[in-house]
Amino acid sequence: MLLLAAAAPLAMAAPAAAAETAAAATDGSVRFGTWGVDLSSRDLKANPGDDFERYASGAWMDVTEIPADKSQNGVGSELSDRNQERLKEIVTGAPTDSQLGALYASYMNEALLEQLGAAPLMADLARIDAIKTKADFTKSMASSLSDFGGTLFAAGLLPDPANPTINIAFIGTAGMGLPDRDYYLLDKYKPQRDAYRAYIQRTLELTNTPNASATADAILAFETEIAKLSWPQADLRDLDKLNNPMTPAQLAAYAPGLDWDRYLTDTGVVSPKLIVGDNTAVKALAALYDKTPLDTLKLWQRFKVADQASDYLSKKFVDSRFEFTKSLTGAKELRPRWRRGIGQIDGRLGEVLGETYVRRYFSPESKAMMEQLVINLKKAAALRIQANSWMEAATKQAAIAKLDKMDVMVGYPDKFRDYSKLVMKPDDLYGNVKRSAAFEWDYQLSDLGKPVDRKKWSMSPATVNAYNGGLENKIVFPAGILQPPFFDPEADAAVNYGAIGAIIGHEIMHGFDDQGRKIDATGAIRDWWTPADAARFKKLTDELGKQYAAYEAAPGVFINPDLTMGENIGDMSGLEVAYEAYKISRGGKPAPVIDGLTGDQRFFLSFAQAWRGEQRDDAIKTQVASDPHSPRRYRVIGPTRNLDAWYTAFNIQPGSKFYIPPEKRVRIW
Repeated sequence: MLLLAAAAPLAMAAPAAAAETAAAATDGSVRFGTWGVDLSSRDLKANPGDDFERYASGAWMDVTEIPADKSQNGVGSELSDRNQERLKEIVTGAPTDSQLGALYASYMNEALLEQLGAAPLMADLARIDAIKTKADFTKSMASSLSDFGGTLFAAGLLPDPANPTINIAFIGTAGMGLPDRDYYLLDKYKPQRDAYRAYIQRTLELTNTPNASATADAILAFETEIAKLSWPQADLRDLDKLNNPMTPAQLAAYAPGLDWDRYLTDTGVVSPKLIVGDNTAVKALAALYDKTPLDTLKLWQRFKVADQASDYLSKKFVDSRFEFTKSLTGAKELRPRWRRGIGQIDGRLGEVLGETYVRRYFSPESKAMMEQLVINLKKAAALRIQANSWMEAATKQAAIAKLDKMDVMVGYPDKFRDYSKLVMKPDDLYGNVKRSAAFEWDYQLSDLGKPVDRKKWSMSPATVNAYNGGLENKIVFPAGILQPPFFDPEADAAVNYGAIGAIIGHEIMHGFDDQGRKIDATGAIRDWWTPADAARFKKLTDELGKQYAAYEAAPGVFINPDLTMGENIGDMSGLEVAYEAYKISRGGKPAPVIDGLTGDQRFFLSFAQAWRGEQRDDAIKTQVASDPHSPRRYRVIGPTRNLDAWYTAFNIQPGSKFYIPPEKRVRIW
């Protein structure tokens, strides 16, 4: 939901094991070789035109196994693991009476959690049991936005698409426990559906809910009805479809069945203007809510409370949820508890933790070098836009204006958040999480109706990721990703441009992908393209979509180009812009040959090795169904086979598996 989230993360992989071929640097990060490419990971027997991923990383793939507690591994996940070790040092060194120390102590006190069992849940379950009317239940749904519970209607804030200087409210649908509507409706997802139904029953039994088996059937049937009216994932990223402004009165008339005045008041989302995202689904869901018996809704919410709280309860709850989620990820074991605990702290106190992290691990010199790289990439993007042969002058001018106004944030926010009013106790994990959720919701609501603060971040500084804040026209690169092998001040220039340069380019070009192009320089949703340019763009993206639709990511699982189009454009155009910037950086001088590799070869090898990794089939299936990013293999193969320079660099000839004739290569930017 790009509009509602107002961000398009790069989405690196989940945490994974370190590659044995990577050399550990003295600062605890990972460097490939002596100048940035891991020569030992290549499979020189592979034809790069048949499988460039294998050519770049095949030897590594042959000796690397996915650890039992992971669904995938790779460079980004390796760095996430390494960052967690750094964060653990910070947290375990903090006093127990500090926020960091108290939250971690409460999470790691397994003996206390076993002693408590389901007791922390009882007050919340009693609150639900006491509900007598639909009006009471509406209030309970509203409280779920800042507490454990379940709501059918998501709510939050975003910049007004018509006036992006002001924060307004949005409303959308919610309520499903499986990743996507198709998991409820298609036969191929029956194993995951059965695992979910079994999990519902186990959870009801753990909370002493009567008639657990029949109730689990009723809850799954209710969520199946939600799935039937829900939008497909591809529609949930379409800004034209999601941008539906209404007043509260108009929403009440459009979607009767819920007391919207009560719901909006109880959530705190009181705004004269709302964006109703998946509007037809909201309307249908309000009608479903109206006709669903109150007892069914209460039982569904009892399950939702326990489901959301499961990681903060005894081992029975934790293990029961994992038994379900492994059907989606393929992981065989739970991650170590300390890693899960550090993840909780980074999610709930990210800027408290991040302030120490950047002080220890992100130098001012690295920040300055990264900022210069972004400047170089923006210049290269401007040159490519200006040289674009299919775009008219008026559209080019508007695109350059958007690029010029795009804000850049590197490493960490200018001002760290103040968490001083958030109370954390070392012996109250359940309460810590509840207080944290309420604190976060209040923090969001404090901006309603106020000017948009574009300096605020949506990721913690230690995150191994990056994003484009679409309606804020900004790109953000946390310190967590700015380390080898993505970014290394000591690496060869071709390597930095191929790795972090492609990531920078990816985020820049999200501003001009199939959805980003609908947002102007100010962040407003506005059509600034000539009709002819829009038609030519659509023709090019259709051709790119045909390529991705043919990629079989797992046996019988093909990429959905409508869902992944924005990320695919970001990947391909980002690589093109990074290559352009690398050429400019040479100043017309030939690149040196290093270890027998030309500058262009090093550029593309660096790009491919930044994406190296393995993924379990179950994780691929879940990703293809619900994630706008293509699986990692096709984030290497998809972009490179459309770039002329890649063919030249590796002498790719007709007859190679992924060869595309020059006239059929897609060139958007």
